[in-house]
Amino acid sequence: MAKPRISDAVGGEAVRRALATVADRDTEATAVRYLLQVLADAAPGNSVEVRVPPFGAVQCIEGPGHTRGTPPNVVETDALTWLAIATGGDTWQHAIEHGRISASGSRADLASLLPVIWDPAGTGE
Repeated sequence: MAKPRISDAVGGEAVRRALATVADRDTEATAVRYLLQVLADAAPGNSVEVRVPPFGAVQCIEGPGHTRGTPPNVVETDALTWLAIATGGDTWQHAIEHGRISASGSRADLASLLPVIWDPAGTGE
């Protein structure tokens, strides 16, 4: 069964609200999940798992996948860091250098995929 998708309108609004203010937990969760969804759409595959606990995780990037246990390529960060790097408020390299991202595995470098391209107006275009 496929996961429910977050629409561009709902996701874009959640991201805008999360970036503009200290968002409530539900808004922050929606924003994180939406930007993870956008990343997975832009780089389909299952060789890297991107985790943003406690809100979500996706598998992305083409290559060898895994079926059991911890995947060989894992990226993990907190929600505020994910929102920043996914929207261009911070860079992958800066967040890595400051220990705000844990990345393991030869494919676990998302620098070329960030920031993600999302629809800030929520128009679906």
